[in-house]
Parts: sequence; C-alpha cells; structure tokens
Amino acid sequence: MLIIMRPETSQNEVDKIKEKMEDLGCEVYEILGGDRHMLGLLGDTNKIDPHLIKANRNVEQLIHVREPYKKANRIFHPEDSIINIGDGSIGGEKLAIIAGPCSVESESQIVDIAEKVKKSGAGFLRGGAFKPRTSPYNFQGLRDEGLELLKIAREKTGLPIVTEIMSTDYLDKFIEDVDIIQVGARNMQNFELLKELGKTDKPILLKRGMAATVEEFLMSAEYIMSEGNERVILCERGIRTFETYTRNTLDLSAIPVIKKLSHLPVIVDPSHASGLWWLVEPLAKAAISVGADGLIIEVHNDPANAKCDGQQSITPERFDSLMKILEKLAAIENKTI
Repeated sequence: MLIIMRPETSQNEVDKIKEKMEDLGCEVYEILGGDRHMLGLLGDTNKIDPHLIKANRNVEQLIHVREPYKKANRIFHPEDSIINIGDGSIGGEKLAIIAGPCSVESESQIVDIAEKVKKSGAGFLRGGAFKPRTSPYNFQGLRDEGLELLKIAREKTGLPIVTEIMSTDYLDKFIEDVDIIQVGARNMQNFELLKELGKTDKPILLKRGMAATVEEFLMSAEYIMSEGNERVILCERGIRTFETYTRNTLDLSAIPVIKKLSHLPVIVDPSHASGLWWLVEPLAKAAISVGADGLIIEVHNDPANAKCDGQQSITPERFDSLMKILEKLAAIENKTI
C-alpha cells in the first residue's frame, strides 16, 4: 500500500500518519518524490481501514500495490539504486564490468587474468572457487584454496572479487573474504540461503533461475531484502527454452522490464547465456543497448584447456577489444566504463 501526501503537507502531519501506521503493525518507508511525501506500507495491511486514510485531508491518494514484491518495487523506491563496493559501484551512470575465469585453477592463472582484465578496464574480478556442475564427475572447483587465490589476485590488482556461494556452511568465510557474494541460477529459489544472506550487509549478485519468470526473480530478491539487506544486484543469464543451439536463451526483454518494475541494478551474463565465445560480443553490445547496468564476462587465458566452460570464455585479447567497443557504445547511452 502506498499513501501519497498532498504537496503542502508538513513533516509533522506526515509523521503523525507514519506513527499511526506503525502502531497498526506496518513497516513504513518514507519516500521523497519531487515536492511531496509518500509512505510505503509493508506487512499486514488488512488491519488498516482505507476509508479512514482517504478521509485525512493531507492524503491525496491511496494506491494498493498489486505486485507481491515491495522492497524491490520501483513504486517504493522511485530512484535507481546504486550499490557501492569499495571504490566502485554497480548502477548509475557508470557501467560495471565484471570479468574473470569460470573457475580459479591456479595462482598464476587467476593473477594473470586479473591483471589483464583490469588493464582493459574491468572494475571487478569474477572467479569460481566452489562450482555447481551438472555432472558430479566434472571439476568442482578448488574450494577453500580457490578463495585464497582470489584474495591474492585482489591484493595484487585491487579488484573486488565476485564468487558464488553454495550453502550457508561457508557464509561466515564469504562475509569475511568476498566483496560481492554471487547466488547462482540453481540457488535462486534456495530461500533459506537467501534469508541468511539477507541478514548480512554484503552486496549480493543474484542470478535468474533458468526457468524463472521475472516476478519469481524479483521475489527472490525480496527474500534477501526482507531480512534487511537491500544491496542486491540482479543478473540476467539466459533462460531455458526449446532452442538447443545456444546454452540458454538470453532474455534481453527482461532488462527494460525489470528496470521498469524495480529500482535494483541489472547486469547481463552473455557468456552463460550463449555458451559460445563468439556470441559474447554481440550479446554484450545488445545488453548495453537495452539498458543493462553492466556485464559479467568469462575471460580465460587458455580457453582450450580451461577446466570449466572454456567454450564460452574469451581471451584477454578479445576482452580488451570488446572493452574498446563497449566504451564507445556506453557513450551513446550517456554512460561511462
């Protein structure tokens, strides 16, 4: 529910209504929009008599928010959210570029890639330490050792690290060591994990599930935000369709749709969306053109011998070339890299 106050309403009158709503058990968000106040009500609003609210001379309009997600809803937060991480950010006028290998394989590998993607303009380093694989016989990541190697790469380059968490068992370690905690597509609806992440103050990169609707995607973000952590970054990484040529089907329409419905930043993963290295560049350009706030791209210095997803990884040289193209495209969209 959203209470829109009249433009001339004093702060004292706004506070009176806010206090009354809180007494009725609602969580109240005060929203400033132009020359007026709005009050967003979360929780059980069944106890509230809408006629009494409308009878208040300071209330201009009462809107019932139909969408089940509230904190992620743009109605409750009209301005775009910007998630600050160290000296960088995701959202706003600067495109966030996250780059690195699917899996951390060795110190020399991750440090070499980190140095090269930073030189090309990437602001964040990705790398998998714990790898959820379809087959239990495939490489599962270096686990604890992988996290330590990511920390070495961060120390040498200054790039904040992004890596995926698999369960709450490692939550304390991730809070201590990781700059952005990634929730993979397979865990998008692992609600117990999402709730625990919501109790932290770490930025969370939430990937869309392979068969999730946009509303289900936003509801997963709501699970995190409802526990107090509003530092959520959404990632479109392709969905499963009847098409088998590509690994997934990149839903480009989801980016403007989410930007309309939610204030949260949205980035795109063209690597997992396509599963083919030569499609990364055109999909990355398309993502920026439809309004994405950034990209997460798999980069490997030896894709042919990568332990994971080499077929969708681009080389540091191709990444450097892509960054030059994206810089020009960003300028057209009034953004920078």
